[in-house]
Amino acid sequence: MRAARIRHASSMKTYLETERLVLRQFAESDVDNLFELDSDPDVMRFINGGTPTSREVIRERILPRFLGFYRRYDAFGYWAAIVKDSSAFIGWFALHPEDGRDAHDIALGYRLVKTSWRKGYGTEGAKALIDKAFRELAARRVFACTYSENHASRRVMEKSGMRLARTYRMTPEELASAATYVPTDIVWPSDDVEYALERTAWERLRPQDAP
Repeated sequence: MRAARIRHASSMKTYLETERLVLRQFAESDVDNLFELDSDPDVMRFINGGTPTSREVIRERILPRFLGFYRRYDAFGYWAAIVKDSSAFIGWFALHPEDGRDAHDIALGYRLVKTSWRKGYGTEGAKALIDKAFRELAARRVFACTYSENHASRRVMEKSGMRLARTYRMTPEELASAATYVPTDIVWPSDDVEYALERTAWERLRPQDAP
């Protein structure tokens, strides 16, 4: 998959930067970026069984949901991941509270184009967001979830300092209500996993001279 180029960079607000990445707000012009990302069966394998997402769903449902976070929160939401050296769009990262959970229990997420896999971008972005959550956003705990057989995603969580918190199965109702899941045990024969990092554990992981 060819990584898409950044569009209208001057009008898009930067959320944070890492050594190699810029995380910026999404814009309506990102429909093509998201469509290219979600059209790869390998990217979607552990999300919905490998089914590409239509441009209409991205334009009418997914992108408006991403943009809606910026109206609801000052510092939570979904951000486009841009490689500094090439200005290439390589996917997104997310950091936000979830409905039904403690407001200080913050969800971390990420989805990257296949050409960016195994280059450390996932861990780099995840670590930066975890640090921001604890340093600036009053998080008490950061967690992330994935399918148990998604070993690459689990490695990102582990390298970011998170540890396995629980193993569980989504109910048919939960699967049916989530737009990016396929409600069938044929596709999902195994469990989901949740990884988490508590503030006290994060503080122990920080360098002694960290601010």
